[in-house]
Amino acid sequence: MTTYSLQNHLRTTVKGVGQIEIDELYVGIDKRGCHFVIPVQAKGGKDQISIVQIDQDIHFVEEKFPGMRCRAIAAQFMDSNVVALFELTLQDDEIKVVEERHYRLVPAKKLNAKSIRDYRD
Repeated sequence: MTTYSLQNHLRTTVKGVGQIEIDELYVGIDKRGCHFVIPVQAKGGKDQISIVQIDQDIHFVEEKFPGMRCRAIAAQFMDSNVVALFELTLQDDEIKVVEERHYRLVPAKKLNAKSIRDYRD
């Protein structure tokens, strides 16, 4: 999927909810031409991912971008430079985890030449 940053720290409203804030908002298109809206909630330190915010993000996409698929993402910054990324969906009125992945952030100078070549391919 190719994605484009649309806006960060978006303050908007959702019917029946009121004002919400989305940390990052992306639009994307996959290789089959399917269009996506990707709201992102990012939390660090003692802040934790909020199911309420994810639910609001999904309803925002349904209201403002009808006909486009929503891929709600939550990022939790953890200890030791690890980031947990979650793709979430609304299923039977409950937020469900579609996929969870953890990534360790490392300085570029700590990558060896082979790793850098592999990323380019």
